[in-house]
Amino acid sequence: MHMLIFGHGYTAAALTPQLIAAGWTVAGTTRGDPGRVTAAGATPILWPGDADRLRAEIARADTILISAAPGPVTGDPVLAEFAGELLRARPGWVGYLSSTNVYGDRGGDWVDETTPPAPTTTRGKARLQAEDDWTALASRAGWPLTIFRLAGIYGPGRGPFAKLRAGTARRIVKPGQVFSRIHVDDIAGAIMASLDRPPVPGARVINLCDDQPAPPETVIELAANMLDLPVPPAEPFATAEMTPMARSFYAESKRVRNDRLRDEIGYHLRYPDVVSGLQAILRAETA
Repeated sequence: MHMLIFGHGYTAAALTPQLIAAGWTVAGTTRGDPGRVTAAGATPILWPGDADRLRAEIARADTILISAAPGPVTGDPVLAEFAGELLRARPGWVGYLSSTNVYGDRGGDWVDETTPPAPTTTRGKARLQAEDDWTALASRAGWPLTIFRLAGIYGPGRGPFAKLRAGTARRIVKPGQVFSRIHVDDIAGAIMASLDRPPVPGARVINLCDDQPAPPETVIELAANMLDLPVPPAEPFATAEMTPMARSFYAESKRVRNDRLRDEIGYHLRYPDVVSGLQAILRAETA
Protein backbone atom coordinates (compact mmCIF):
# COMPACT_ATOMS: atom_id res chain seq x y z
CA MET A 1 0.00 0.00 0.00
CA HIS A 2 1.16 3.50 -0.80
CA MET A 3 0.21 6.75 0.99
CA LEU A 4 0.66 10.26 -0.34
CA ILE A 5 0.86 12.95 2.35
CA PHE A 6 0.35 16.59 1.47
CA GLY A 7 2.30 18.58 4.05
CA HIS A 8 4.80 16.17 5.59
CA GLY A 9 5.46 18.03 8.82
CA TYR A 10 5.45 17.29 12.54
CA THR A 11 2.41 14.98 12.58
CA ALA A 12 3.42 13.09 9.45
CA ALA A 13 6.88 12.52 10.91
CA ALA A 14 5.23 10.57 13.74
CA LEU A 15 2.92 8.67 11.38
CA THR A 16 5.35 7.64 8.63
CA PRO A 17 7.54 5.29 10.74
CA GLN A 18 4.40 3.41 11.79
CA LEU A 19 3.33 3.07 8.16
CA ILE A 20 6.79 1.89 7.11
CA ALA A 21 6.82 -0.68 9.92
CA ALA A 22 3.49 -2.00 8.64
CA GLY A 23 4.87 -2.47 5.13
CA TRP A 24 3.65 0.73 3.49
CA THR A 25 5.51 3.07 1.18
CA VAL A 26 5.05 6.82 1.75
CA ALA A 27 5.63 9.97 -0.27
CA GLY A 28 5.29 13.39 1.34
CA THR A 29 5.42 16.97 0.15
CA THR A 30 7.72 19.58 1.64
CA ARG A 31 8.35 23.22 0.83
CA GLY A 32 12.09 23.00 1.27
CA ASP A 33 13.25 20.41 3.81
CA PRO A 34 13.50 17.05 2.00
CA GLY A 35 15.95 15.77 4.59
CA ARG A 36 13.31 15.87 7.31
CA VAL A 37 10.92 13.84 5.14
CA THR A 38 13.62 11.32 4.27
CA ALA A 39 14.58 10.98 7.93
CA ALA A 40 11.05 9.83 8.72
CA GLY A 41 11.24 7.16 6.00
CA ALA A 42 9.18 8.86 3.27
CA THR A 43 10.10 9.94 -0.25
CA PRO A 44 10.17 13.76 -0.41
CA ILE A 45 8.45 15.78 -3.13
CA LEU A 46 9.08 19.50 -3.36
CA TRP A 47 5.81 21.43 -3.56
CA PRO A 48 5.20 24.04 -4.74
CA GLY A 49 7.53 22.87 -7.46
CA ASP A 50 7.27 19.35 -8.82
CA ALA A 51 3.60 19.41 -9.79
CA ASP A 52 3.95 16.80 -12.53
CA ARG A 53 5.39 14.28 -10.11
CA LEU A 54 2.57 15.02 -7.68
CA ARG A 55 -0.03 14.37 -10.35
CA ALA A 56 1.51 10.95 -10.91
CA GLU A 57 1.54 10.30 -7.15
CA ILE A 58 -2.15 11.19 -6.87
CA ALA A 59 -2.98 8.71 -9.61
CA ARG A 60 -1.08 5.84 -7.97
CA ALA A 61 -1.87 6.49 -4.30
CA ASP A 62 -3.91 3.89 -2.42
CA THR A 63 -4.52 6.44 0.35
CA ILE A 64 -4.10 10.21 0.63
CA LEU A 65 -3.63 12.30 3.78
CA ILE A 66 -3.94 16.09 3.68
CA SER A 67 -2.01 17.90 6.38
CA ALA A 68 -1.55 21.19 4.54
CA ALA A 69 -3.26 24.18 6.13
CA PRO A 70 -5.63 26.40 4.12
CA GLY A 71 -4.98 30.08 3.61
CA PRO A 72 -7.56 32.60 4.86
CA VAL A 73 -7.85 34.07 1.35
CA THR A 74 -6.42 31.47 -1.01
CA GLY A 75 -8.26 28.50 0.52
CA ASP A 76 -7.02 24.92 0.45
CA PRO A 77 -3.77 24.75 -1.55
CA VAL A 78 -4.20 21.11 -2.58
CA LEU A 79 -7.66 21.64 -4.04
CA ALA A 80 -6.56 24.85 -5.71
CA GLU A 81 -3.97 22.99 -7.80
CA PHE A 82 -5.06 19.36 -8.00
CA ALA A 83 -8.87 19.20 -7.85
CA GLY A 84 -9.07 17.70 -11.35
CA GLU A 85 -6.54 14.97 -10.62
CA LEU A 86 -8.24 14.15 -7.32
CA LEU A 87 -11.61 13.78 -9.05
CA ARG A 88 -10.11 11.15 -11.34
CA ALA A 89 -8.20 9.35 -8.56
CA ARG A 90 -9.50 6.22 -6.86
CA PRO A 91 -7.98 6.10 -3.37
CA GLY A 92 -9.54 3.66 -0.93
CA TRP A 93 -9.09 6.10 1.98
CA VAL A 94 -8.65 9.86 2.23
CA GLY A 95 -7.97 11.72 5.48
CA TYR A 96 -8.06 15.45 6.09
CA LEU A 97 -6.42 16.92 9.21
CA SER A 98 -8.60 19.79 10.36
CA SER A 99 -8.85 21.53 13.75
CA THR A 100 -11.27 21.78 16.64
CA ASN A 101 -11.17 25.55 16.15
CA VAL A 102 -14.09 25.07 13.75
CA TYR A 103 -16.31 24.78 16.86
CA GLY A 104 -15.47 28.33 17.91
CA ASP A 105 -15.77 29.62 21.46
CA ARG A 106 -18.09 27.62 23.75
CA GLY A 107 -17.29 29.25 27.06
CA GLY A 108 -15.69 26.06 28.35
CA ASP A 109 -18.68 23.84 27.45
CA TRP A 110 -18.37 20.40 25.88
CA VAL A 111 -18.59 19.83 22.11
CA ASP A 112 -18.67 16.67 20.00
CA GLU A 113 -18.94 15.85 16.30
CA THR A 114 -22.68 16.61 16.28
CA THR A 115 -22.08 20.17 17.53
CA PRO A 116 -22.67 22.65 14.68
CA PRO A 117 -19.41 24.40 13.77
CA ALA A 118 -19.31 28.12 14.60
CA PRO A 119 -15.74 29.36 14.08
CA THR A 120 -14.92 32.82 15.35
CA THR A 121 -11.29 33.19 14.19
CA THR A 122 -9.95 33.64 10.67
CA ARG A 123 -8.07 30.33 10.95
CA GLY A 124 -11.20 28.51 12.11
CA LYS A 125 -13.31 29.89 9.28
CA ALA A 126 -10.68 28.86 6.73
CA ARG A 127 -10.60 25.35 8.20
CA LEU A 128 -14.36 24.96 8.02
CA GLN A 129 -14.40 26.13 4.40
CA ALA A 130 -11.68 23.61 3.57
CA GLU A 131 -13.69 20.83 5.26
CA ASP A 132 -16.72 21.77 3.17
CA ASP A 133 -14.68 21.88 -0.03
CA TRP A 134 -13.12 18.47 0.60
CA THR A 135 -16.51 17.00 1.48
CA ALA A 136 -17.97 18.30 -1.78
CA LEU A 137 -15.08 16.88 -3.80
CA ALA A 138 -15.31 13.50 -2.06
CA SER A 139 -19.02 13.35 -2.88
CA ARG A 140 -18.35 14.09 -6.56
CA ALA A 141 -15.41 11.70 -6.78
CA GLY A 142 -17.10 8.88 -4.87
CA TRP A 143 -14.32 8.12 -2.41
CA PRO A 144 -14.58 7.99 1.41
CA LEU A 145 -13.33 10.93 3.45
CA THR A 146 -12.46 11.07 7.14
CA ILE A 147 -12.10 14.57 8.60
CA PHE A 148 -9.98 14.48 11.75
CA ARG A 149 -10.52 17.55 13.93
CA LEU A 150 -7.35 17.89 15.97
CA ALA A 151 -7.10 19.57 19.34
CA GLY A 152 -3.85 21.31 20.35
CA ILE A 153 -0.95 19.10 19.25
CA TYR A 154 1.92 18.41 21.64
CA GLY A 155 4.75 15.88 21.77
CA PRO A 156 8.55 15.66 21.76
CA GLY A 157 9.92 19.05 20.79
CA ARG A 158 6.48 20.61 21.26
CA GLY A 159 6.11 20.62 25.00
CA PRO A 160 6.74 23.10 27.81
CA PHE A 161 9.98 21.58 29.07
CA ALA A 162 12.41 23.51 26.87
CA LYS A 163 10.81 26.85 27.80
CA LEU A 164 10.89 25.95 31.48
CA ARG A 165 14.58 25.04 31.29
CA ALA A 166 15.30 28.29 29.45
CA GLY A 167 13.28 30.32 31.94
CA THR A 168 10.89 31.64 29.26
CA ALA A 169 7.75 29.68 30.18
CA ARG A 170 4.77 31.78 31.25
CA ARG A 171 1.60 30.96 33.17
CA ILE A 172 -1.04 33.17 31.58
CA VAL A 173 -4.25 32.87 33.58
CA LYS A 174 -7.62 33.65 32.04
CA PRO A 175 -10.51 32.64 34.33
CA GLY A 176 -12.53 29.80 32.84
CA GLN A 177 -10.03 29.13 30.04
CA VAL A 178 -9.60 25.46 29.14
CA PHE A 179 -8.06 23.64 26.17
CA SER A 180 -8.22 20.12 24.79
CA ARG A 181 -5.00 18.54 23.56
CA ILE A 182 -3.74 15.47 21.70
CA HIS A 183 -0.30 13.83 21.81
CA VAL A 184 1.20 13.46 18.34
CA ASP A 185 1.68 9.71 18.85
CA ASP A 186 -2.06 9.36 19.44
CA ILE A 187 -2.78 11.20 16.19
CA ALA A 188 -0.59 8.70 14.36
CA GLY A 189 -2.18 5.79 16.21
CA ALA A 190 -5.69 6.97 15.40
CA ILE A 191 -4.87 7.30 11.70
CA MET A 192 -3.36 3.81 11.67
CA ALA A 193 -6.50 2.44 13.34
CA SER A 194 -8.70 4.22 10.81
CA LEU A 195 -6.75 2.67 7.94
CA ASP A 196 -7.45 -0.78 9.39
CA ARG A 197 -11.21 -0.23 9.52
CA PRO A 198 -13.53 -0.88 6.55
CA PRO A 199 -14.04 2.37 4.62
CA VAL A 200 -17.21 4.30 5.43
CA PRO A 201 -18.98 5.75 2.38
CA GLY A 202 -19.22 9.53 2.26
CA ALA A 203 -17.62 11.93 4.72
CA ARG A 204 -17.40 11.56 8.49
CA VAL A 205 -15.88 13.66 11.27
CA ILE A 206 -13.70 12.32 14.11
CA ASN A 207 -12.40 14.46 16.97
CA LEU A 208 -8.84 13.73 18.03
CA CYS A 209 -8.26 14.87 21.60
CA ASP A 210 -7.49 13.40 24.98
CA ASP A 211 -9.99 12.68 27.74
CA GLN A 212 -9.18 15.50 30.16
CA PRO A 213 -9.09 19.13 28.94
CA ALA A 214 -6.99 21.36 31.17
CA PRO A 215 -6.25 25.07 31.71
CA PRO A 216 -2.96 26.12 30.09
CA GLU A 217 -1.48 27.38 33.37
CA THR A 218 -2.06 23.94 34.91
CA VAL A 219 0.04 22.30 32.21
CA ILE A 220 2.96 24.61 32.88
CA GLU A 221 2.71 23.92 36.60
CA LEU A 222 2.65 20.15 36.05
CA ALA A 223 5.67 20.32 33.76
CA ALA A 224 7.62 22.49 36.21
CA ASN A 225 6.94 20.01 39.01
CA MET A 226 8.15 17.14 36.81
CA LEU A 227 11.43 18.99 36.23
CA ASP A 228 11.66 20.07 39.87
CA LEU A 229 11.87 23.68 38.70
CA PRO A 230 10.12 26.75 40.16
CA VAL A 231 6.57 27.25 38.91
CA PRO A 232 6.40 30.50 36.88
CA PRO A 233 4.26 33.18 38.50
CA ALA A 234 0.69 33.62 37.36
CA GLU A 235 0.08 36.50 34.94
CA PRO A 236 -3.45 37.83 34.45
CA PHE A 237 -4.47 37.51 30.81
CA ALA A 238 -6.03 40.98 30.78
CA THR A 239 -2.72 42.73 31.48
CA ALA A 240 -0.16 40.25 30.11
CA GLU A 241 2.02 41.47 27.24
CA MET A 242 1.49 39.04 24.36
CA THR A 243 1.77 39.02 20.59
CA PRO A 244 -1.54 39.16 18.68
CA MET A 245 -1.01 35.55 17.57
CA ALA A 246 -0.42 34.33 21.13
CA ARG A 247 -3.41 36.28 22.42
CA SER A 248 -5.66 34.80 19.71
CA PHE A 249 -5.23 31.31 21.14
CA TYR A 250 -7.07 32.46 24.25
CA ALA A 251 -10.04 33.73 22.24
CA GLU A 252 -11.79 30.36 22.42
CA SER A 253 -12.47 27.98 25.31
CA LYS A 254 -14.08 24.55 25.01
CA ARG A 255 -13.90 20.93 26.06
CA VAL A 256 -13.89 18.40 23.21
CA ARG A 257 -15.32 14.88 23.39
CA ASN A 258 -13.72 11.94 21.55
CA ASP A 259 -16.35 9.18 21.82
CA ARG A 260 -16.32 8.45 18.08
CA LEU A 261 -12.57 7.85 18.19
CA ARG A 262 -13.17 4.90 20.50
CA ASP A 263 -16.56 3.70 19.27
CA GLU A 264 -16.16 4.05 15.48
CA ILE A 265 -12.41 3.90 14.93
CA GLY A 266 -11.73 1.51 17.79
CA TYR A 267 -8.70 3.42 19.02
CA HIS A 268 -7.79 3.72 22.70
CA LEU A 269 -5.52 6.61 23.62
CA ARG A 270 -1.96 5.93 24.73
CA TYR A 271 -1.95 9.26 26.57
CA PRO A 272 -5.51 9.99 27.75
CA ASP A 273 -4.51 12.98 29.88
CA VAL A 274 -1.85 15.66 29.93
CA VAL A 275 0.05 14.05 32.82
CA SER A 276 0.73 10.84 30.90
CA GLY A 277 1.48 12.84 27.76
CA LEU A 278 4.01 15.08 29.50
CA GLN A 279 5.67 12.07 31.11
CA ALA A 280 6.06 10.50 27.66
CA ILE A 281 7.57 13.70 26.25
CA LEU A 282 10.02 13.91 29.13
CA ARG A 283 11.11 10.31 28.57
CA ALA A 284 11.56 10.89 24.85
CA GLU A 285 13.45 14.16 25.25
CA THR A 286 15.66 12.69 27.97
CA ALA A 287 16.49 9.70 25.77
